[in-house]
Amino acid sequence: MKRALLGGVFALTLGGLVAGQTVFPLDTPANAQNISEAIQQPLSFADVVERVQPAVVSIRVKATEEANAGGQMRGLPNIPEDHPLYEFFRRFGQPGGPNIPGMPGMPGAPGEGGPRGENFALAQGSGFFITADGYVVTNNHVVERAEEVTVVMNDGAEYPGKVVGTDPKTDLAVVKVDASREFPHVAFSKGETRVGDWVVAVGNPFGLGGSVTAGIVSARGRDIGAGPYDDFIQIDAPINKGNSGGPAFNLTGEVIGVNTAIYSPSGGSVGIGFAIPAATAEQVVRDLIDDGQVVRGWLGVQIQPVTPDLAESLGLEAAKGALVTEPQPDSPGAKAGIRAGDAIVAVNGAEVESARDLARTIAAYAPNTEVDVELYRNGEKQTVKVKLGTLPGEQQQAAVSPQTTAPASIDDLGLSLAPAATVGAGDAGVVVTEVDPNGAAAEKGLRQGDVILEVAGQPVNGARDVENGLKAASEAGRKSVLMRVKSGDNVRFVAVTIGNA
Repeated sequence: MKRALLGGVFALTLGGLVAGQTVFPLDTPANAQNISEAIQQPLSFADVVERVQPAVVSIRVKATEEANAGGQMRGLPNIPEDHPLYEFFRRFGQPGGPNIPGMPGMPGAPGEGGPRGENFALAQGSGFFITADGYVVTNNHVVERAEEVTVVMNDGAEYPGKVVGTDPKTDLAVVKVDASREFPHVAFSKGETRVGDWVVAVGNPFGLGGSVTAGIVSARGRDIGAGPYDDFIQIDAPINKGNSGGPAFNLTGEVIGVNTAIYSPSGGSVGIGFAIPAATAEQVVRDLIDDGQVVRGWLGVQIQPVTPDLAESLGLEAAKGALVTEPQPDSPGAKAGIRAGDAIVAVNGAEVESARDLARTIAAYAPNTEVDVELYRNGEKQTVKVKLGTLPGEQQQAAVSPQTTAPASIDDLGLSLAPAATVGAGDAGVVVTEVDPNGAAAEKGLRQGDVILEVAGQPVNGARDVENGLKAASEAGRKSVLMRVKSGDNVRFVAVTIGNA
């Protein structure tokens, strides 16, 4: 009985291999031959590869790379040292750790490639033609600071290339090849890419020339800490150093993404690669071709994700949206009346899923576009109209003369506090002078030196203000109190559990 059951499961499995294939019993040689024929009909990528491979190119770059303080390689994502991917990204381009495939990683001996403090570097990457007149898409980190760019066709023909525009925030670049011929080219996909779809990656791994690998789309919407607009497609088609800038195709030969990075503790492919989605790449590439740069809309507010704790503190039904920690002075958001503590939940009627989603949504609009921003403030929904601006330069900060005072203690949270003005930390808020490692505040990440600016939506300038905020949150039936906290130059909201405080 058990034998018959196992045989049935095996037959069903085989029957699923080929659509419409009849499943036969396994008890006769003739039927066994039919099943064997069914198994020997695997999906082939040969047709799509034959069609698209002529449009995929290898890119060689000669560049002078200045040595940076601390040995930091240029082009690395700006991620904190405690980020889970920091150690892997730190090793980009270094022997044994090329997590960004194609990162310049062959510096000559100091002094041999240029003036003191500079290294002569060669980079290898991939790219693909998107127009017949010679526009090539690749990664910014492949051509960054390039002095010479050579585009190598699949048939071995070589052409000089010129960088016409780069966008470090999305790690995309466009190179132009001028020649008296038409180039084979491919198009970006307009359709939806789904998890589980087949994907074919074509590129120049390790400088070997045109190579093809295949796999599936493993995930979408990945944030790997590489930039403010991270929205990567994760694929398991093997990609390695030199594949950067190459295309990932669907089975109709359309580009679904630009291969950009790999996650690898060893430096080789472990089946976790990341590609910039076609929709993002197409928009950026269009701007680079037209203007040589990408100009994005700017709201001018610092934001953070809405966690379940924060949602509960704000009275939101779900942990969605983006919480405003601080509007920048004279920014479009500030002029429209957006305040710290507002939770932005939609833009022009489209729901905002996360802080990163809001950043991408605003960036997709052109400057001077007027948008409706829907937000929650004090438990009520409001809509404000904002005319987006263009990102200005860095804001200057003012210094404050230090004074001294004795700290006060907030035992319920495990904190000792002092007015910020008395310890030279600004003229608003209270400074955390001591943290109980077992207290509720420490559990939520508050550290010595943090400045608490608001508690329960009210500004605080002393321990008594903090106590009043705790009391108000407790009387309102909240399980946690919302604090607006400044750490260094960053401002964020923290929901600290108050229990019976």
